[in-house]
Amino acid sequence: MALIWNRGIDWDEEDWREEAACRNADLEFFFPIGVTGIAIDQIDAAKRVCQMCDAVEPCLEFALATNQESGVWGGTSEEERRKLRKSWLAARRQTLLLQKEHTKQSL
Repeated sequence: MALIWNRGIDWDEEDWREEAACRNADLEFFFPIGVTGIAIDQIDAAKRVCQMCDAVEPCLEFALATNQESGVWGGTSEEERRKLRKSWLAARRQTLLLQKEHTKQSL
């Protein structure tokens, strides 16, 4: 069975990464090793950078759409994204289903 990813978003158009506050930050904070001890402080530091970032929403959208499992993306930790991704996928499926139904009705 072949898996095909339908890329519905052009990530390079109006590239949010150009505006990302983390571009000049210490990436060690965004990809800590572990989730205890000093890693908690690194995660918190990364989230503080995200709070000041104009690209936080598209960053999170990118992370959810591409299933970024590691690091801090869009102001969320790995665990927070795992929880968000379930509801994000359900909403995405619903949107695609509605679009498909609308297209059928238009024909």
